[in-house]
Amino acid sequence: MNYVTLGGVTVGLCLLAWQLIVWWPGRKRLMKDPVRHASTLLPWLASWCYGCLTTLGIAGLIGTASSAVLGLSNWLGDAALVWGVGEQPGQLAARATFTPLTTPGACLVLILTAVFAAAVWKAGEDSGDLKRGAWCGITLGTSSGVAGFAAVPLAQAANWVGDHLYAAV
Repeated sequence: MNYVTLGGVTVGLCLLAWQLIVWWPGRKRLMKDPVRHASTLLPWLASWCYGCLTTLGIAGLIGTASSAVLGLSNWLGDAALVWGVGEQPGQLAARATFTPLTTPGACLVLILTAVFAAAVWKAGEDSGDLKRGAWCGITLGTSSGVAGFAAVPLAQAANWVGDHLYAAV
């Protein structure tokens, strides 16, 4: 199973903060049309969910890529902690409630990978939000905080959808 360090979580929280600051339309505009402004976060949120799912027991090329992103994020975050603010990095405890993906759930992640790749390709130069969302999901998906707790319902939903999708075929 993948693990995350204090630096990796810091990188994920920085990505989340970046997205929220860039997205924030201002209080007046948000109050005037909250649904429209909130809906602009949906692509980022979907890619965050995808990134989170890739850390949940996925093997093969997708799991290797996810582990590499997590390892690089851990290293970058730990280096930033040491050299940026003079703090010592450390490994964080993983979620106590780990819900692995079933075979149909893993098949669904493969389908979602194709969807994610198509969305990134279609967005072209504007795909930064999608990539940052997946990166943030990878770094925060194995944490034991609030973002990590989202991984359990995501895994259960992916398993449920996968079970029903492949039962209908």
